[in-house]
Amino acid sequence: DPEGLVAAFGADTARLFTMFASPPEQTLEWSDEGVQGASRFLRRLWSAVYDHVRHGLPQRLDAAALSAGQRALRHAAHQALAKASDDIGRRRNFNTAIAACMELLNAVGRFEDVTPMGRAARHEALEIITLVLAPIVPHLSHTLWHSLGHERAVVDERWPEVDPAALVQETLELVVQVNGKLRGRIQVRSGADESAVRASALADEQVSRFVAGKPIRKVIVVPGKLINIVV
Repeated sequence: DPEGLVAAFGADTARLFTMFASPPEQTLEWSDEGVQGASRFLRRLWSAVYDHVRHGLPQRLDAAALSAGQRALRHAAHQALAKASDDIGRRRNFNTAIAACMELLNAVGRFEDVTPMGRAARHEALEIITLVLAPIVPHLSHTLWHSLGHERAVVDERWPEVDPAALVQETLELVVQVNGKLRGRIQVRSGADESAVRASALADEQVSRFVAGKPIRKVIVVPGKLINIVV
């Protein structure tokens, strides 16, 4: 019976927990810890929005003027939006859409840029989280949407659109393995050819400790994912 849960935590926590704990077609496995986790997440979101807006609303975001770190947050925001849009709109999987919002809120929490464009990038990310969660936690989203500077009710807003340009990455993080074991991570330019990726992996200081003095038998490059150096 959800009445006790609603009385203790509020309707939004009850909705978030039940929709995050299990896909609709599966049996829900009850977990007191899961309820507490849903409540903590909503409190974190509330705090993130209010910590942001108490300094005033930021200026309009200029995508062309963003730094590398600001572009990375915007990439994470639109990547989460693209996933949530597909999960909810096509797959009808609310739990994975919620997980995408949780990951994005973690990225917002790690983002410490307080410059005008940094605050604008953070604002957009918080707006995306609020809009995506609006069908799931409508009461909280309604209040947060107004706090983010909007006059219309969140229920009257259109679903946000993904900016394809924001999904383009200038650099990629690749895992580097030596004999199948994780030994480092490297940043490479998006679209770099295999020889450049191999050279970057072998030049990495962490990786070189496990390769030095050993004959390299093979370097396996999985584009966009990992490099495995066999010694």
